[in-house]
Amino acid sequence: MVRARGSVATRRRRKRILKKAKGFRGARSKLFKSAKETLIRAGVYSYRDRRVRRRDFRSLWITRIGAATKLNGLSYSRFIDGLKKAGVELDRKALAEIAVRDEAGFTALVERAKTASEMA
Repeated sequence: MVRARGSVATRRRRKRILKKAKGFRGARSKLFKSAKETLIRAGVYSYRDRRVRRRDFRSLWITRIGAATKLNGLSYSRFIDGLKKAGVELDRKALAEIAVRDEAGFTALVERAKTASEMA
């Protein structure tokens, strides 16, 4: 029986890896082994940093909301507590967008949060 050689599959697999490593520097884009190791590490970093990006955005939104509530004479924690008691179900992303783009609307939300926290 003839020995089966995997040259076509091997070449295809190596070309696919090297194509993904195209922008890397030096041997990392030229040599299969280096490219493969670098791609694995890059995948780990991208997976991790997708979660870090969400964390960073959440902290940015909280900072923006905190600054806007300070201008209206309220702390961030009291504002969020008041919104929960008032039954306002806006997430932090939406609240930050309102704080940046619509000052009058945000002031109305702060007043609503103040009255809700005084009632309870």
